[in-house]
Amino acid sequence: MSTYDFEEPRSNFGLYLIVAFLAAGLIGGGVFLLGGKDDDGGEANTSPVQEEPAKTPEQFESFESDPEPGEEPMDIAAELTPEEILMDLGMGVAELEPEVLLRRIGESLEKGEIEKVAGLIGKDALDEPRLRQLQALLESGNYQLSTMDTVVEIGELEANRRSRWVLNLEEKGKTLGSEVLPKIYFDLRRKRSGEWQIEKIVLPGADSAKPEMAREDQPQKPVLTDSLGIANEFLQAALAQNFNGAKSFVETGKVSDAKIAGLCIIFEEARYRLRPRKPLRAMFNRELTAGFMAHVQDETGEKAAEFGVSVQRAAPDQPWRITEVNLDSLLADYATRVAGGDVHYTPLIKNPGGGDTLILYFGFDEDGLTPRTTRQLDIVAGLLKLDSSKKLTLSGHTDSLGSDDYNENLSGRRAGAVKKYLLRVGVPPSQIITLAEGEAKPRLPNQTQAGEDNPTGRRANRRTEIYLDF
Repeated sequence: MSTYDFEEPRSNFGLYLIVAFLAAGLIGGGVFLLGGKDDDGGEANTSPVQEEPAKTPEQFESFESDPEPGEEPMDIAAELTPEEILMDLGMGVAELEPEVLLRRIGESLEKGEIEKVAGLIGKDALDEPRLRQLQALLESGNYQLSTMDTVVEIGELEANRRSRWVLNLEEKGKTLGSEVLPKIYFDLRRKRSGEWQIEKIVLPGADSAKPEMAREDQPQKPVLTDSLGIANEFLQAALAQNFNGAKSFVETGKVSDAKIAGLCIIFEEARYRLRPRKPLRAMFNRELTAGFMAHVQDETGEKAAEFGVSVQRAAPDQPWRITEVNLDSLLADYATRVAGGDVHYTPLIKNPGGGDTLILYFGFDEDGLTPRTTRQLDIVAGLLKLDSSKKLTLSGHTDSLGSDDYNENLSGRRAGAVKKYLLRVGVPPSQIITLAEGEAKPRLPNQTQAGEDNPTGRRANRRTEIYLDF
């Protein structure tokens, strides 16, 4: 037998499978055609089924991009109302550096992102009126962040725990000049973790006095009237050479006009500015009294000196007033920077009779004014022109060299030189009184205890004193 003649038995499994499949199809089709039940128990559809032609990719794309009429696209959300924003508002964002947090708020303000601004500030500092005011500020479109000094620290309300900062704005399309910028004030509290959060916000307009330019003929209007606010406004007025503005924050009888004028002179001549970090540090801040340490730097940014400012109020409902300004450290630094280390060239001294006195110095046997002294007199002239009823006394002095008659004449010429300059810049003669004291009232001894010449003492005695406690 050939090997090709042998065959294995053939399996019929495939045939059975095909027959079973066909039978199932016939039974199902029959039920469908005869009106059987569907899967949910309802009557089956007896309509002939027509298959739809397959869609092209272009048809699918058109279907997905065109929503049904009346439907709003899912990615367009209605703008939330202030009430809705406040409803879901959290505690606000915390940052290790207050400046970082305020810059984030400023950038979101500039973009008009009111919900993000509210989220950064938090529910403790925002209520509905302030949120609406912020929203109106954004919707006006008139303001943008200041291009100079966008975020500025004012000082501490509580040492290392609470501080105040300001976000400066400017009107769009206007160049930055001497105009006072609209400001948003932020009080921040430091958490135990070391991060800072917004505690309070004060907006321009409803929450604060309207910003005004610093003017010499008007008292300054305080923006914030708590202890730190008054201390800051006093110093800002003195920095701007606004004597009348600075004086409006002072307790009459406790801080002399001479001290205010002396502070204006020192700031101008030494070109001092409050330092950017912790310019006013809280020493204590109680219900009726507070003390701050003011830190200044020179125009190069080098740390210079510090001086104390005290504020008080008679009762919780009474205004805060500056009651003391201790300039000892500032005067010493001024003498080093401006007068070459000669402490006798400071523009402010204690009067032996009480109070403070402005003082101008002269060279040996000289009665002429220097550029430095004329700058000081410009400030004094501005004070007198504010009120025609004010008067000042000019008292000329000399050292002990020379005869009594000669020194009396020289002291008179020194007082006269000051009067002549004040008249030239517009001060009426009726407001000026001059005295020639000669060598009779030295500030320091003209001789040492051993009877030798004392050049340092004589230099301090060649002067004209200006009494202006009005």
